[in-house]
Amino acid sequence: MQALWGERRRIGLWRQLWLALMEGEKELGLDIPDAALAQLRAHLDDADLEKAAEYERRLRHDVMAHIHHLGDQAPAARPFIHLGATSAYVTDNADLILMREAMQLLLGRIGALLVAMGKVARRYRALPCLAYTHFQAAQLTTVGKRMTLWMQDFALDAEELLHRISTLRFRGVKGTTGTQASFLDLFEGDHAKVTDLDQRVTRAMRFDQALAITGQTYTRKLDAQVMAVLSGIAQSAAKFATDLRLLQHEAELLEPFESEQVGSSAMPYKRNPMRAERMTSLARFVIELEGNAWHTAAAQWLERTLDDSANRRLVIPEAFLATDAILVLATNVAAGLEVREETIAQHVAAAMPYLATERLLMRGVKAGGDRQALHEVIRAQSMAGPAQLLDRLAKTLEFKRLGIRATSDELDPAAYVGRAPQQVDDFLDRILPDLMRSIQAAAPAAAAAEVEV
Repeated sequence: MQALWGERRRIGLWRQLWLALMEGEKELGLDIPDAALAQLRAHLDDADLEKAAEYERRLRHDVMAHIHHLGDQAPAARPFIHLGATSAYVTDNADLILMREAMQLLLGRIGALLVAMGKVARRYRALPCLAYTHFQAAQLTTVGKRMTLWMQDFALDAEELLHRISTLRFRGVKGTTGTQASFLDLFEGDHAKVTDLDQRVTRAMRFDQALAITGQTYTRKLDAQVMAVLSGIAQSAAKFATDLRLLQHEAELLEPFESEQVGSSAMPYKRNPMRAERMTSLARFVIELEGNAWHTAAAQWLERTLDDSANRRLVIPEAFLATDAILVLATNVAAGLEVREETIAQHVAAAMPYLATERLLMRGVKAGGDRQALHEVIRAQSMAGPAQLLDRLAKTLEFKRLGIRATSDELDPAAYVGRAPQQVDDFLDRILPDLMRSIQAAAPAAAAAEVEV
């Protein structure tokens, strides 16, 4: 991700875009010599950034600096570089290419994370644990089922990434204010050739379609839509990390801890959830950047203003870099989760008297009791704590009259998890495989290699 957003990669894309423009113009009849194209092709990846910076210090214009530098390297191409184009032709189109590739990288990261989480979900598909509402013990679920809750959030993020990747439109060849007037002049008023040039360059840069309408720039709503996807990933990670921090406090689930890792300089016994805390911290940063992108989209004047430029150069790369870091952390945590089965079982056992009361209530009503009266009896007795709760209920006049008391099979935790194990199987065996195949098809080979269904 760092290499993707580095200066050398960006300038390499600018040069590819200049080449695609010149090739398209020559194919459509402009008199551009073969030597110009040959020299440009020979210098796609060898920009001297220091020499370009010298030009920029004089010209105070980054695109013109690189045009001059490329002209020095490819003198036969100098007269034709950037012909008919505006700066946004290279800057905007390059940003769209970078965002698409960055989303593909994140898609591969999510695939790897889902694989790591899926292994834990499968292993603990039927292990009963307390489910919490308001962080109060509610009913039972399973460790695997809780894992699929987190997985489903990331799966929804993957679907959003797939959608944005497949529908992201190129800016294309639109000219200074989006009217394509300069290209219409180049082709002597031939509208068909101008349209053809736009399509040729779009295909050359491997986009299915370009925006039909632009000003000088592509609409900044595209940036905002992409930032919304990154914000969604950050939200999912923050939910996962926050839940893990709560469960680590309960000593039920623990994030990885290295053999010589130190939790505290003052308290040697501490095992702090520092990875989860870092995920939460980075997620807050990414979530806030989404609003920044919406403000930029809303504040653009007419065909363009430059108040977006410095902002976007910070926001877009940093959002992708932070999201990438979040997913690396999440995968590391998921792959190394420590499940404390004994502690979980102790917590379940302590809550079982409360959990069994719902069945007593159902049985009491079936035996002819009044649901509201029995509910009040259970509520009142529960306030005294779980110790001997079921025995106390059996001795109450209401339950004693109905002959209702808890039996041993009603205290088996496995009988209280509902369809949780089957829901885990359904998610892992029916829903996840199709998504993983889509991820592998859309992500580049380097990212997809991390994903094994």
